[in-house]
Amino acid sequence: MANIIKAIRGMNDCSPTDSPLWQWIEDKVRNVLASYGYSEVRMPIVESTPLFARAIGEVTDVVSKEMYTFWDNDEQLTLRPEGTAGCVRAAIENGWIYNNEQRLWYMGPMFRHERPQKGRYRQFHQAGVEIFGIANPEIDAELIILTARLWKELGIEQHVSLQLNSIGSLEARANYRTALVAFLQNHQALMNDEEKDRLVKNPLRILDSKNAALQEVLNDAPKLLDYLDDESREHFVQLCALLDNMGVKYEINPKLVRGLDYYNKTVFEWVTSALGAQGTVCGGGRYDGLVEQLGGHATQGVGFAMGLERLVLLVQEVNKNIIVPSAVDIYVVFSGEGTTLAAFRIAEKIRTELPHLRVMTHCSGGKFQKQFKRADKVGARFALVIGESEVQADQVVVKDLSGAAEQQTISAVELIDYLKRAF
Repeated sequence: MANIIKAIRGMNDCSPTDSPLWQWIEDKVRNVLASYGYSEVRMPIVESTPLFARAIGEVTDVVSKEMYTFWDNDEQLTLRPEGTAGCVRAAIENGWIYNNEQRLWYMGPMFRHERPQKGRYRQFHQAGVEIFGIANPEIDAELIILTARLWKELGIEQHVSLQLNSIGSLEARANYRTALVAFLQNHQALMNDEEKDRLVKNPLRILDSKNAALQEVLNDAPKLLDYLDDESREHFVQLCALLDNMGVKYEINPKLVRGLDYYNKTVFEWVTSALGAQGTVCGGGRYDGLVEQLGGHATQGVGFAMGLERLVLLVQEVNKNIIVPSAVDIYVVFSGEGTTLAAFRIAEKIRTELPHLRVMTHCSGGKFQKQFKRADKVGARFALVIGESEVQADQVVVKDLSGAAEQQTISAVELIDYLKRAF
């Protein structure tokens, strides 16, 4: 037997049985975003490597360790590891944001070269939102309220919790960084080599270390909230007040900094413990300096991204009442002289008159028993049966495959009205 070429490790196929749940979740995301008036944008999955180095930060794990990068002639290119940098690049290049507010969203694959594990893969999918030109904390609150609404739509609201923090201005973080490094210098014996490297290059990333002994020490470390500038503090107070008044529960986590360098002021994460160890389902924050950093005019920005693989796993784990639509509503079976043309005509008529229904016509022959087995296998709710006698009488037999109703014969003329009532 010839060697079979397999998918790359950490890059997975989505089967016909899995894709209906993916589509259901993606449709929920699209519908919630549309209800807030946000507009979809689509960007390339390949960008110039310096875009991510400038936006995310050269010393971050993403840029230094996890990007898929290659040379194309004399240009260095990267498969996008996240969506914000590319969206900002597109907004600057295409003039979407000058003297104009924008509320944008996107959905698609991202790529990071990291160790594959449950809910975390080398090719993964994100839905993201980016908002430009609005400085007020109200828009930060809207993003969080929007995600809370989505969790209810997905039936997972009891299994996610919101963590919130403010990391202040660039100057405030610089002051805090000095205090944090001074504190941590006395605890380097607890650090592994990676953490010691972070202490030099990006000390705030030590705050979310998985090192239990170090986390114990960090409970006594200086708190970032104590170093906030007045503007950031007032922004955070107003955000928290609005969330309180809207009934959105949250926990202030002073160690939450996010893993990318472009954030300022608000940062937040929705986390869950329903998938084992606590993991992030959605994360985001404000990035008021990123547009200017990438060559545009100074423009405020705020956004989030959610991992769709994590959402799929979470919905499967906690929402046992979910009814995901099957790929097929009606399966048309036929056998006998003159039935092929009748079956195709009826199927096309249904698709024209009732375009929301998914109609599959049996095309592989065989007796009715075999065709009914196929209808069951594809998950159809109804089978339409067309034999020679039905063609002669201009009728159709409607068989409810769920067993909820008796099989009945109706005229072809009445079929559309019957299906309207049934669906």
